[in-house]
Amino acid sequence: MKSKPALTHVDRDGRPAMVDVSDKSVTAREAVAQCRVRFPAAVALQLRADGLKSKKGAVIDTAIIAGTMAVKRTHELIPFCHPLPIDGCRFAIDWDGDNALTIECAVKTTHRTGVEMEALTGATVAALTIYDMCKALSHRIVIGPAKLTGKRGGKRDFAAGPAPRGDER
Repeated sequence: MKSKPALTHVDRDGRPAMVDVSDKSVTAREAVAQCRVRFPAAVALQLRADGLKSKKGAVIDTAIIAGTMAVKRTHELIPFCHPLPIDGCRFAIDWDGDNALTIECAVKTTHRTGVEMEALTGATVAALTIYDMCKALSHRIVIGPAKLTGKRGGKRDFAAGPAPRGDER
């Protein structure tokens, strides 16, 4: 029988605690996350016709700027994230089928801890920004799922396989 993995952000007394990374090696680390934004069909048609511009401006450019800002400030949003030097941050946003945009955020650092939370935060804030830029067209825009699609560096690398079904153990 496999033992359950231990929680890393809890001390011996069960209280919240930031992980001490001082003994970890400084290595190159990268993480990639994805988030989707699904539009009602009529809204997607209008956005395509308008070149992904809304009354608020350029939807994709604004989302990339907001996502980049979020990556750099993740440690201010997620309580136990370490402030990290971000070596690189790239976004790819494109249509996925007729009615959805897929946002991919890739983040790099050379540090003692990874950038999974930064990539997830960047992708989701970019998605929230797209919603904000387009909400005048509809409030039926759906955000998600958001997921980590890969990471390298640190103890183990990860590449997402097919979406999990039900309970993942």
